[in-house]
Amino acid sequence: MPDFSQPFYRIQKLPPYVFAVINEMRAKARAAQIDVIDLGMGNPDGATPKVVVNKLIEAARNPRNHRYSQSRGIPRLREEIVLRYQNKYGVALDAEKEAIVTIGAKDALAHLLFATIGPGDSVVSPNPAYPIHQYGVLMAEGQAYVLPMPDPATFLDALETVYRTALQKPKLILISFPHNPTTVCVEMDFMQEIVRLAHHHGTMIVHDFAYADLGFDGYQPPSILQVEGAKDVAVEIFSMSKSYNMAGWRVGFCLGNPRMIAALARIKSYLDYGVFQPIQIASIIALRECEEDTQKIRCMYQKRRDVLVKGLTQAGWPVEKPRGSMFLWAPIPERFRAMGSLEFSKLVLEKAQVAVSPGIGFGPLGEGYVRFALVENEQRIRQATRSIGQFLAKA
Repeated sequence: MPDFSQPFYRIQKLPPYVFAVINEMRAKARAAQIDVIDLGMGNPDGATPKVVVNKLIEAARNPRNHRYSQSRGIPRLREEIVLRYQNKYGVALDAEKEAIVTIGAKDALAHLLFATIGPGDSVVSPNPAYPIHQYGVLMAEGQAYVLPMPDPATFLDALETVYRTALQKPKLILISFPHNPTTVCVEMDFMQEIVRLAHHHGTMIVHDFAYADLGFDGYQPPSILQVEGAKDVAVEIFSMSKSYNMAGWRVGFCLGNPRMIAALARIKSYLDYGVFQPIQIASIIALRECEEDTQKIRCMYQKRRDVLVKGLTQAGWPVEKPRGSMFLWAPIPERFRAMGSLEFSKLVLEKAQVAVSPGIGFGPLGEGYVRFALVENEQRIRQATRSIGQFLAKA
């Protein structure tokens, strides 16, 4: 018999999933018929555009589409994402060498790390961060070098310090803007400086652009590929999940540096046969015909943001308006800060019947904060902030 008392090699590197505590409490409350408003997980609640769904149905009825597809993605889909980048960002890409379809952004990121880094390689990323940004590095046996991200300038200063003082220079910089969970946004000069540093020090860059279309109040999140020379050192990951309300469809792209794309393609050729082909065909229609839908989705999140910010402020919990993403990153009210973000999140769920994500789940520098996801309609968000206000008034 195998010795199952010993932890598996990679599994032991992963800490307990902090969010599971809140998820379990939420499930128990709902089982007890308690109406919990879930603003925890960033799971879009909107419907995929009808034209995309209809195309999926049509394509799924064709038996030829039931075969294995291509791990790199079908050519027409790669051509369509390249066209979107040309039209939206003025970026020219080669659909054969500089674009690949992935099974969502997580697939792109995790397999790209396996393809490009090895044991002991240093990967710099902001903290707090989306969990796969930290633990994808560890699973690939790299060294995660996390830097604080209260604002872009602080991160850049810390990165330059790393380059000056570290015995081993970073092999890869992993960034994501608009940033999850902090909602920090950057301008083009930040991207230009990151590319300059990468060129100078021989470092690769991965930019997770999951919230590319969710900039508010006129803000347009920049693509790193807009920077001259970016393709020499960088790739960008784009996902259909948020922009097109297609989270469950699992369609993403990795675009940019041809050597990094080729490495990812080779890894994927051993691991999968690509996205179900009817989904890829429907995704072509989304990219080709649904840009107006992305604007409607952006406006929806902006309105929800405004309702949440106004409601929390009126509840006695002043917060700043995020300029992008589908989240709000809120410092824990002072009188609760000592209990920590996990215990505070449990308290909010118990007393206000509102689920939020504890900041500690995004890394050590997330402590002291909670994250709200804008995944309920405006009426439900107002209900949530009223409940939070009642809880704060009685606490």
